[in-house]
This record gives sequence, structure tokens and C-alpha cells, in this order.
Amino acid sequence: MKKIYAVILSCFLLASCDKFEEDININPNDPSNASATQLIANAQLSLSSLSATPAAQFHAQYLSETQYPGASLYPDGGTSFYWIYQGPLMNLETVLTTANLSTTEGPISNQLAVAKILKAYYFWHVTDRWGDVPFSEALQGVQNFTPKYDSQESIYNSLFTLLEQANNEIVAGNISNDIVYNGDINKWKRLGNTIRMLMALRLSEVDPAKGAAEFNKALQAGIMTSNADNLVFRHLADANNQSYWYGQVSNQNREWWALTETLVSELKPVNDPRLQVYGAPARTSGEYRGLPYGTVQGLPNVTNYSLMGPAIWKQDAHIQLVTYAQALFAKAEAAKLGWIGGGDAEAEINYNKAIEQSLLQWTGSAAGASALLSQEGVAYDPANAVEQIATQRWVHLFMHGYEAWAEWRRTGYPANLVEPDGKAVPRRNSYPATESFNNAANYNEAVQRQFGGQDNLYGRVWWDK
Repeated sequence: MKKIYAVILSCFLLASCDKFEEDININPNDPSNASATQLIANAQLSLSSLSATPAAQFHAQYLSETQYPGASLYPDGGTSFYWIYQGPLMNLETVLTTANLSTTEGPISNQLAVAKILKAYYFWHVTDRWGDVPFSEALQGVQNFTPKYDSQESIYNSLFTLLEQANNEIVAGNISNDIVYNGDINKWKRLGNTIRMLMALRLSEVDPAKGAAEFNKALQAGIMTSNADNLVFRHLADANNQSYWYGQVSNQNREWWALTETLVSELKPVNDPRLQVYGAPARTSGEYRGLPYGTVQGLPNVTNYSLMGPAIWKQDAHIQLVTYAQALFAKAEAAKLGWIGGGDAEAEINYNKAIEQSLLQWTGSAAGASALLSQEGVAYDPANAVEQIATQRWVHLFMHGYEAWAEWRRTGYPANLVEPDGKAVPRRNSYPATESFNNAANYNEAVQRQFGGQDNLYGRVWWDK
């Protein structure tokens, strides 16, 4: 794995990596131009940035600020999406549009399928955060510096098609330079279908008929079957590829974040084993204690509250992005909604298994699942099933804040997120500030069409009804 990281990094330090040559394999340990799978791998290196940021955790209210409150108070202002377009998406588009792919790195159809799956995943992330964004005219480089903004509905439809194409194109044979699944194309196939299924559930309020149809197509095509299929970004015990949080907490001694009172109050009363992984006992009391989200009183205070657990910020900590437990929670909700058969019986089976697999993912053991599932409020209740599923999904998605925030916007659960200093939880990210003059006509049209001309944190994206 370290060798793969090193080759990828050396390639992108030495050259622009925007074209292919037939003699790429002359010196594979020191390439001057990137091959297709190296471009794919470089796009994979950006996956951690979809999760490893304090802002993501503030949107889901997993972490509170212990010393310098401000960022968690939902300040106004734009958030850049340029790095996603200029980095991973441009790499993937180069793979999808080049005519010079090599079979020495695995079946070409599989290289293209993996690029499509990753492209869909990145664009899903972008549109869910900002709303309408450039898509059909994006990634054209100098040919078009001012792409139009596509509607989120049309982007979703295009991504469903893209993921279906990827599923249908996959053949036997693994690919090279894969730092996610080590080339296992069957895991990529299951990932693509799982992403499609999760995307479909996002339509539960805005277009349930379309959502149910896409959900069942993905399910039939074959989704994740165990935690071994999870989309995981694995940091290394190496300064060049270490966890963002390790750099903050260990290298810079920044104990700036504690678990929120909201999270601890969900886990502690039911003796949830995940709490011991998510956080550390408060130094003064030895007990788990959450810091009220957005508080500005009594700070700095790093001794009276539960800081992030060592397993969360260690140098080679993993980032869980798309997981088997998520797929099971989705199936549980789909059964409750009537999208798949089985009603409450099927919903309960998947709900229970989702919690079991979440414990296994986070703690390494599912031994505590039975005890947890017997607790009042956790035990499946048909009358409150959607709230239970959504809340337990939120618990499971710890430290993948943008995804948890998207699910909160869709479902409204957990229903006790805080409004710090009277500011409601944002419904979207504002567009980059420079878009108003870099791409003025298209930016203005998109803001007017979606939000009545107001580009702020509280306009609702298409599916947020």
C-alpha cells in the first residue's frame, strides 16, 4: 500500500498527469505521466477530505469546540467546491475521455466503470451540499470556464444512469493501483449499487415513486454483503499519509473538539459500546460527558468533557465513507416505507442487523448488540420506526458529518439538534464567493431559480422538502 501511495504521489509531483503515453510502463516506479489507474488512485486520495474536516462534524453536531468557538456557530459565507472539480473529478474525467487506456492495468471496461462510480460519488456529495451545480458542461477545461448549473434533479437522474452503466460494464478481472479495494472489481460493483440505493432513498420526500424504483434496481443488481465491502479510506502510520485529526491533535496539540452533549446523551444512557471508541472519559471525572453544542461559556475547557477517542484521531485511523450498516439502515427504512416487501418484520430484521454491524465496524465485536437492542428507545418500535432508524443511522455515521447532515435534512432526525446562539442548522452550503464574478450569469440564474436570489445557508436543495 505504501508503494502505491508513493508512486501516485511521485507521479503528480513530477508532471501534470493529464495525458497518457504508450510507453508508460517503461519505468513504472518513476512515471512522468499518469496512467488511467494512477489517475483513479489519485482521485481516491481525495476521498478522506469528504469527511475529515471540522465543518462536516459541526453540520451533524458530532463535535463541539472546546476553546475557540466560532466555526461551530454557523457563520455566513461561501464554501469552495473548486478543489473537488479541479482535483478528483478532473482526474476521473481524463480517464473517461481518453482513448489510450491500457489493458496491462486490468480490463478497460472495469477501469471506466470504477471511474464512473467514483465520479458519481463525488458529484453526489457536491450536489447534496450546494444544490444545483455545474455538471453537464463541467470538466471541459479551457473549452468552457463558465459552465451552466444543472438542476439537482437532472444531476441525480444522470448519476443513476452513470451507476447503472458502471454495473452493466463490469466484467471479470481486477484493476491495478487501487488503494481502496486492492483492485477487487466485485467490491466496486457492490459499492456502485449501494451508492445508487442510498441516493434513491434521498428521494423519499420529493419523488418517492422514482426513489422506490431506483432503490429496487440497485438492490437487484447486488449491494454490499458485509463490512468487508465498506468504502474505507485507510490512512497510514506515515507522516505523508496520516489522518487529518492526528495532525491536529497529536502534532499540533490542538484539543479543540469534544463530543457533543447531544451525542453522549444518546449513547451513555443505553451503555452503547461505541461511546468508548468515539470519545474519551473526561479527565476530571472519569465519566463520559458531552459539551453542549455551540456553547461559548466557560471556555477554554478540555478537562471536564469527553474529547475524541484515541482510535478516532490515531495516525492510521480509517475513514468509513459508505458502509454495510448504512445499506441495512436503508433497507430497514425502505421496508417501513413499503418500498420493499416485509413491512415491520423486514424493517426490524434490517434495523437490528444494522446496529449489530455498526458495533462490529466500530468496536471490532458485535457482542454488545443484544444488550443494546433490548434497551428502551433502541428496541424496534413500529410506531416510531422511522425516527429510530434515522437516529441510529446518525449514531453510526459518526465523523462522516456531511452524510449524516444530509440524512438529518431529509428525515428531521435526530430532532434535538441545537441552534447555537439562535442560528438554525444550515440546509446547504453557500456557493464559493468567487462564483458571483467568475461565472456570474450562470451563478445568478441558479441562485434565482432555486432560492429566490438569496445565496445563503438556509435555501433548501431539491430533495429537502
